[in-house]
Amino acid sequence: MNEESCPQTGVPYGAPSGRKPNLRQRILVVEDDSAIRRVNTEVLIYSGYEVDSAEDGAAAWGALQTNNYDLMITDNEMPKVTGVELIQKIKAAGLELPVIMATGTMPGDNFDPFRSLQPAITLLKPYTFDELLAAVKRVLWTATAALGAMAPPPNWQGQPPADRLPE
Repeated sequence: MNEESCPQTGVPYGAPSGRKPNLRQRILVVEDDSAIRRVNTEVLIYSGYEVDSAEDGAAAWGALQTNNYDLMITDNEMPKVTGVELIQKIKAAGLELPVIMATGTMPGDNFDPFRSLQPAITLLKPYTFDELLAAVKRVLWTATAALGAMAPPPNWQGQPPADRLPE
């Protein structure tokens, strides 16, 4: 019996590859400032995450309709759909998605009547890459601990135990 093989690897189709599945967490970065969006995306990719980006809340809503994400990092003050409005849409649709609000102004008054709209963490601009990565790790640890499984990105060093979140 002659088995067909993958031309690139020579390994028969259907044979175990010996590679582990890609368990990287997927993040959506929503930011209308193209420089901040690009840098945040690059920092997260370099840290081992799979990252998509959107230039405003409307584009992000479209991405959320077609893709699954483990985390969304969003600005608030954006054209078309603000970060708070985007969170409202997510909650109204019944999506379970942790959110980090990375913004220059605190949208506190918008959250007061709707406690369920609170983001997991709010980062005030300007923030450092270390602050961004610490917030991402904290939120993902919390979200995945609730599911009972953790899939850290490959470049994530010094993972804390599930019962001890990074500060």
